[in-house]
Amino acid sequence: MAAKMKNISQAEVLVLKDQIAYQEGQVVSKTLAQNSAVSITLFSFDKGEEISTHESGGDAFVTCLDGVGKVTIDGVDYLLHEGESIVMPAGHPHAVYGEEAFKMLLVVVF
Repeated sequence: MAAKMKNISQAEVLVLKDQIAYQEGQVVSKTLAQNSAVSITLFSFDKGEEISTHESGGDAFVTCLDGVGKVTIDGVDYLLHEGESIVMPAGHPHAVYGEEAFKMLLVVVF
């Protein structure tokens, strides 16, 4: 049977923030799983880079893996530091900004 997850080692202990690199002036993403029920993606943001305001069809669970990110939900800003998480509710406008260089794990549940 084919693996359900991709772009990541299996049956191996790893450090999630080491699975994606920073790139100057860019937002980098690496999809780990994508189907009709869930999407799991790693992101790295260079300082000052962003994903502009949009809405999602699922609840988006974000965990900061490194640095400091700013998450805006319904016009309210929240700062996320390493180890902190927030849920961006489905159907609510949200955006993500690299307050500093910032890595996050995004899990969207549809």
